Amino acid sequence: MKLATLRNGSRDGRLVVVSRDLTRCTDASFLAPTLQAALDDWRRISPHLAALAETLEHGAVPSERFHEHEALSPLPRAYQWADGSAYVNHVELVRKARNAEMPESFWTDPLIYQGGSDSFLAPRDPIAMADEAWGIDMEAEIAVIIDDVPMGGSREQAQEAIRLLMLVNDVSLRGLIPAELAKGFGFFQSKPSSAFSPVAVTPDELGEAWDGGKVHLPLLVDLNGERFGRANAGIDMTFDFPTLIAHAAKTRPLSAGTIIGSGTVSNKLEGGPGKPVSEGGAGYSCIAEVRMVETITRGEPATPFLRFGDVVRIEMRDAGARSIFGAIEQTVVKYEAA
Repeated sequence: MKLATLRNGSRDGRLVVVSRDLTRCTDASFLAPTLQAALDDWRRISPHLAALAETLEHGAVPSERFHEHEALSPLPRAYQWADGSAYVNHVELVRKARNAEMPESFWTDPLIYQGGSDSFLAPRDPIAMADEAWGIDMEAEIAVIIDDVPMGGSREQAQEAIRLLMLVNDVSLRGLIPAELAKGFGFFQSKPSSAFSPVAVTPDELGEAWDGGKVHLPLLVDLNGERFGRANAGIDMTFDFPTLIAHAAKTRPLSAGTIIGSGTVSNKLEGGPGKPVSEGGAGYSCIAEVRMVETITRGEPATPFLRFGDVVRIEMRDAGARSIFGAIEQTVVKYEAA
């Protein structure tokens, strides 16, 4: 089934079930007022949501047109947003951009940072930043929403806890990252609010593209209407989602509604760092990678970070070219204090 949260004037919105073709939705707030409420009682409520989804497909329940512009992120705020970096090719390239060595342990021990989860952007909200000099970048990712996982939970427990999947734009401010990390206390100002896809889907909606730990489909990233990235999310993912979840749960329990991100989807090409889509490659899911590749191949970066007026679009389509999650589409604008 596919679930979304529509604007209704409250912080947490109204839960709806969305048709598979993303054209219609029906109210689900009589089962659970919000997605978080559904996740808190998933085993009891999810069968009723699934039944509602089936009646929606058969036109046997009142429905309304589903407009992605009216959707908040599926969880407009969450108890926890922990973002991994499962595509080690991305880590390697970005660290090179900062002239930082990459320890060998990065290939065996996952990276995860704890992001801000109190103010997610809606999938069509602008990315409002005060200064282009901060190095505004998109990071196209996949995320899972999980059920409760006990501290020290196994990989099998982690896999069983995956309830929903969605797409992410993990906005990063590249110009602020080096000095912030140099303090030795991690990301904060350099990682502003992220945005998630209009719809979150249960794993069965992905069919054979979901193997229990990875999504084997290209992630479509466009910048100003041009193809920027077509990396396959199932390729070069060093750590799958159950591994990331179990790693996050090593020293703490994870509660229902926790979001775990994959990190920027990134593919190698013939052992190298990849090529732009325009040159026959899979392209990139963030600007930092293409800048690093330009530095390696040309001696200096040529692609600028995002500027005011730029438009980022992130989407994933199934084998029949149908949108699975709807699209994140955001314009970068200058922030003006209210």
